[in-house]
Amino acid sequence: MDGIGEEKRTHTFRDSIEDAQAANRVPDTPQSRSPAYRLAFIDEDFMMRAELRPVRLQLELLKPQMVLDERGIESTVVMFGGARIPRPEARESARTPMLGELTRYYDEARRFAREVTNRSMQTYGRHMVICTGGGPGVMEAGNRGAHEAGGQSIGLNILLPHEQAPNAYVTPDLSFNFHYFALRKMHFLMRARAVTVFPGGFGTLDEMFEALTLIQTKRMQRIPFILFGTDFWKNVVNWDLLVEAGTIHADDLKLVSFVETAAEALEIIDRWDYSGCA
Repeated sequence: MDGIGEEKRTHTFRDSIEDAQAANRVPDTPQSRSPAYRLAFIDEDFMMRAELRPVRLQLELLKPQMVLDERGIESTVVMFGGARIPRPEARESARTPMLGELTRYYDEARRFAREVTNRSMQTYGRHMVICTGGGPGVMEAGNRGAHEAGGQSIGLNILLPHEQAPNAYVTPDLSFNFHYFALRKMHFLMRARAVTVFPGGFGTLDEMFEALTLIQTKRMQRIPFILFGTDFWKNVVNWDLLVEAGTIHADDLKLVSFVETAAEALEIIDRWDYSGCA
């Protein structure tokens, strides 16, 4: 983003970058060393205050939005899934036998992302761009497949005590970092034209159910919502019991499709009527 150039094209006032640089060249005095003298927008102590949380929320919404707009990215295909699912070659060292079995979904995620990206490149990377959480496991597989296809992909990272760091396959200038989970999840869905969910843990379940709730309550347009791993998801969630209990309607189950392969997921997306999507 060319901040200087943009400001000089729109007005004749001295721009903020020049003043930020000039602030470091003032005489060293008790007054200039005082925190009160710092320009507010480059004062980290001030920006981290609890009262500034609304401003930080706004910035975290705005920054990725501006970058994606400038790149011309209009729609995405979201891939949620477990950070702990290893590459197939590491199957034998998986921490549990079941986790070792789930490595097959790494390959399916990679294959799916590669094919979606091949299609995205026909629109010069404007539509159906792969978007993951940017970390390891299934997320890495998604970005890796897009990279192998020669296209771009998005990674929406978040600062966590463990596991979460950008994988090597995210397009570098589309690798974002978040403090607020809520803003990260909002960016996952703002441009989504399909959501795929691979086996995962609490984070994957959180992302899945928030997105499903938005669709169920019509706060978000209905789009393909595809769960990879029929046995896994039908054991983790007793969908039929939710209907039997009356806590969801039987029609709500139609919001979700279960698949095993990338080819099945692509077929669902290809058949979808997107005419109602903005």
